[in-house]
Amino acid sequence: MSKKSNKINRRRFIDKSVKVAALASFPFTSLGAKTLKDVTEIPVSKSGKTRVALVGTGIRGTYAWGKSLLEQFPDKVEMVALCDINTKRAKFAQGEMKINAPIYHSNDFEKMIKDIKPNYVIVTTPDSFHAKYIIKAMELGCDVISEKPLITETEQAQKVLDTEIETGKKLIIGFNARHENGAEEMKRIVLSGVLGKIISVDFQELLDIHHGASYYRRWHKMRQFSGTLLLHKASHHFDKMNWILDTEPETVHSFGNLSFYGKNSEFRGRNCRNCNFTKKCQFYLDITKEKTLMNLYVSNEDVDGYLRDGCVFDNDIDIYDTMQTNVKYKNGVVMSYTMDTFMPYEAQKMVINGDKARLDVEFHKRQPWDVPATYEFRLTESFGKTKTWLVTDDPGVHGGADNEIRAMIFDKDFKDPLKKHAGSRAGVMASLIGIAARESIESGKTIKIDDMVKFPNKWNWKQLLGK
Repeated sequence: MSKKSNKINRRRFIDKSVKVAALASFPFTSLGAKTLKDVTEIPVSKSGKTRVALVGTGIRGTYAWGKSLLEQFPDKVEMVALCDINTKRAKFAQGEMKINAPIYHSNDFEKMIKDIKPNYVIVTTPDSFHAKYIIKAMELGCDVISEKPLITETEQAQKVLDTEIETGKKLIIGFNARHENGAEEMKRIVLSGVLGKIISVDFQELLDIHHGASYYRRWHKMRQFSGTLLLHKASHHFDKMNWILDTEPETVHSFGNLSFYGKNSEFRGRNCRNCNFTKKCQFYLDITKEKTLMNLYVSNEDVDGYLRDGCVFDNDIDIYDTMQTNVKYKNGVVMSYTMDTFMPYEAQKMVINGDKARLDVEFHKRQPWDVPATYEFRLTESFGKTKTWLVTDDPGVHGGADNEIRAMIFDKDFKDPLKKHAGSRAGVMASLIGIAARESIESGKTIKIDDMVKFPNKWNWKQLLGK
């Protein structure tokens, strides 16, 4: 920043948030946690509605877990409080949700819980703060729904697991990728046995120069907040494959570079609105044309200094834009995962190789050519035939996956034959792959998952999952 002001820079803006009490680990106890049957028995208030408090009123919180949730379940859910470091932004979110729920500053998170006594706390803050809010909410008697990733550091995993077993509260992770139609189709194919014994997986994530670049404009570009895209973005994909393969990771080895964004340009500015290179930079974002971003962020940046149209070539960017990760699973399957965030088109390309057949899946998201459907499937049998078919997405955000994950939590009649419910273990496992990948990049070593966290040895996981 060229001169001092009351505003804070991007590196420090979140550090002014909640000063939560010390998060101490708890010793393992024999306290019983709730079974999946208990999970489906949603607590309600005297009004007959589930009381929900939201911490983090950015775009994901305000819309996916705020406005859309209330519109989907007007007779089942009541938003009873909003909490954010930027109460001015929370005020706008309050209007978008059409509610009169009280607004609390993040410094008063604990007071909010004690005053309001919600059934659920929904956590949609920047990633590195998820664990703090999750732990404090469970300590104060609330069940928790958290956006992915569950954690960004190994020690957070231990604290979350310890607190969950100590309090007996439940934790649900928002892995909406499990609810995509294409992911469900892949799961059914694996379960059918047509592929035989699964041997290997190839997973390519291609983020384009629109979506991919957006992460380098926002807080995600700082490792201290996002843990890198190996956590914020890839944890979705790691969880999807953990779920499809019905296994857990054993070892991780990874490579990563910052090769395109950040310092890899001859010109840069503080943010797009205050840049001398708007006519030269192909990544120039005229945020003034984005009404939602203007109302939610720009109109409120005087409070915390957060710039939603930050420069993608900021010298402070310290995450990777090119990542290659190898995962060996406990059932012997090996996966090669790559993510490139500056591609000319956006897609996922997934392959599952079995000893009887190979499954190829292309997930089209955005490309400069016509495609027949959202997903193209090809199943090729060894010494046999090949067949192709198409799968389309449902209406709604993330191909209808957001609608379904909200229904899974708040609709007691929701059926879950594919076991898409994701709790703390799924959240920890997906995050640990990302953390291990980051540690491998930094150390050059292969990381063993079992060396990273000690799962509660008195917790009967099969009982928790209703097995």
